[in-house]
Amino acid sequence: MEIWLNPACSKCRTAVSELEAQGLDLTVRRYLDDPPTAEEIGAVVERLGLEPWDLARDKEAREEGIDLPRDAEHRADWLAALAAHPRAIQRPVITAADGTTVIGRDADSLARVADAERG
Repeated sequence: MEIWLNPACSKCRTAVSELEAQGLDLTVRRYLDDPPTAEEIGAVVERLGLEPWDLARDKEAREEGIDLPRDAEHRADWLAALAAHPRAIQRPVITAADGTTVIGRDADSLARVADAERG
């Protein structure tokens, strides 16, 4: 299971604690230090069933100067912008071995990805 996290984020720390308490092995990616590519972000939003702008943290996107239309024509621009400004990405993003991906900000999302990881 891979988790993209910001160690300063309480939701990220909670997700790590809860998943490790369940005995699950995590590969931690500090995405601010090791930013995902536009292609990786595109794969994540596909698995989430979202659009790139849905993965953006509104406040941080504004602070990073990301001011793009939220439409199909600008999808690639959103992916590039999130790759260039990873601080604007929702967190934590957790992907189980089977590809199940969640934004692990709540107990239901953590349970869904944990169940997927256990098979």
